[in-house]
Amino acid sequence: MSDSVVTELQAALGPRLDFDEAALEACRTDRSGMYATGRPLVIVRAESIADVQATLRIAHAHGTPVVTRGAGSGLAGAAIAGDGEIVLSTERMRKIHEISVDNQLCVVEPGILNGELNAELAKHGLWWAPDPASKAISSVGGNIAMNAGGLLCTKYGVTREAVLALKVVLADGELLEVGHRTVKGVTGYDLCALMIGSEGTLGVIVEATLQLRPLVTGVVPTIGCYFPSIADAAACSAEITRRGLQPAIMELLDRHMLRAITNYTGIDFASRGEAYLLIQTDGHAALDEAESIAALARERGADVEVTTDPEAAASLVDVRRNGFLAVEAMGQAMLVEDVAVPRDRMVEMFDALDDIAERYGLFIATPSHAGDGNLHPTIVFEGSLDDVPEHVWQAASEMFTKALELGGTLSGEHGIGLLKRRWLGEELGTRQYELQQQIKRLFDPKDILNPGKVFAPEQ
Repeated sequence: MSDSVVTELQAALGPRLDFDEAALEACRTDRSGMYATGRPLVIVRAESIADVQATLRIAHAHGTPVVTRGAGSGLAGAAIAGDGEIVLSTERMRKIHEISVDNQLCVVEPGILNGELNAELAKHGLWWAPDPASKAISSVGGNIAMNAGGLLCTKYGVTREAVLALKVVLADGELLEVGHRTVKGVTGYDLCALMIGSEGTLGVIVEATLQLRPLVTGVVPTIGCYFPSIADAAACSAEITRRGLQPAIMELLDRHMLRAITNYTGIDFASRGEAYLLIQTDGHAALDEAESIAALARERGADVEVTTDPEAAASLVDVRRNGFLAVEAMGQAMLVEDVAVPRDRMVEMFDALDDIAERYGLFIATPSHAGDGNLHPTIVFEGSLDDVPEHVWQAASEMFTKALELGGTLSGEHGIGLLKRRWLGEELGTRQYELQQQIKRLFDPKDILNPGKVFAPEQ
């Protein structure tokens, strides 16, 4: 069966096919560190909507699984491909078809990188708000497929809030257009929103109409605050929200993350406090808001730095952006998690993480988006994600259960993929889990689109 599929793909797509061993091996993993079992059949390096349609028509006819892949920067194992699967790469689909200043929108292909797009939009005085930490290496299509978040979510929202319409190729190769070019549009069910965050299980995103914002101008104050405890820092962030202040960035690092960053950079952040709160304000009231926030942080015992100098601000922001790299540099395996809880329950979640780390003898470093209650507990352990020790999974399970007990969710922005599928039913409940599976079957009756991701295989 695999030989006939490859033969048909060669006849239809010829030079778009890639059989390079190293390239195939790279598609078995992503930035989560998880590996798929076996090796994919082939990579189709699509350059047009027609290429995607041809691939899916052939795969659908043979019942061959297809894993759509953008930049491979995901953290949940959602775009990794294994034995007998076709990798459908949209990396070469990078065109910007339109930038409309009047309508504050653009139309782009899925392979363009987030950072590349914003560099081009800046020439027109516009920007696309989603700001994942991986924006320099993550694709717009991947951002949409995973409903990516990032540092600016507290003010500007996640990817869903910045997508107007999509072109999606369905499992049988048919092209579907969902959403609206207009800002408003409420005709029928919102299939555009359904596609956002669907992790490649319902269709392949081949074009996106994105809602843009005017480029932020004026002074952008940045505040770095070192607190004596995580509780003090979390309480300060909650008070900022309670007072109606709306920073663009509000990030919180615990002492374990500060220790990792200190080791990574050689700069002693760890001795300055037990927690680091990074805040950035923008807009017409940016300076007034920054002054109010700095005063509040000082009242709560923080060592505070405030700057409007772009270079100094970048240094303060880099403390946060270096977090993932710092833990990665420890040279051990790591499980990067992504729970979210109500903002007023963050201290309880941090306390639970410390307790879990102590009981299981693990190093857990936790950066968080304090503005929206999204924590990224990162478990460091000896071994690999091919063979995660059982006590690590037990610790992760307790972490997820605690987040749900606090009224939270398994994932704020990374998605489910392979990493969290075993716990999805616990959050959704039996009936909602069944309904979501039915939606998957409606769009993909042969289960060829990213099978095994999000939903655990049915027993």
